Amino acid sequence: MRTVSIFPGSRSGAAIAAAALLALTTGCGSGTDGPAGGSPGPADAPTSYTAKDTDITAEPGERFALTVDQNASTREYWYLVDPGPDSSVLVSRGRDHTPDSGDGAGAGGRLAFTFEAKGKGVTRFTLLHCTFTTCQGNTSELPPETTAPSGTPTTEATPSQAPERITYTVTVG
Repeated sequence: MRTVSIFPGSRSGAAIAAAALLALTTGCGSGTDGPAGGSPGPADAPTSYTAKDTDITAEPGERFALTVDQNASTREYWYLVDPGPDSSVLVSRGRDHTPDSGDGAGAGGRLAFTFEAKGKGVTRFTLLHCTFTTCQGNTSELPPETTAPSGTPTTEATPSQAPERITYTVTVG
């Protein structure tokens, strides 16, 4: 049997090709905290809550996601702000944005803040909801420097407002 190398003139071409094929088939994981090679299964998926679920109960080790609507094209952003949760009770595991289906201009999406319950207790945290009329200078990664009302918006008929703050109470037990 004759071996044909995909790298002509290279003695180790077959070994390189095999290593490349192995790397491609095993993958690098999903980019989430789930198992490598795919998305988490139903048993691994965190419990999901909406912005209106301000009282949450969890067990130690349980993960949950708090999902809010967000539209960056209209300068609408959400932030986890200080004071954050008591780290002995609850730890933030980051956030993940999922765009709405379609690539149309102005399409929104959902932002999920993921948390992990660590130990028994009660803690609180606050999400700050900014819009173009309530926060100036904010981006998806940069919260505003102040939580006071912004300067007067360009439309004089719309008064400036303070950003919405929602406080969540999490009981881990």
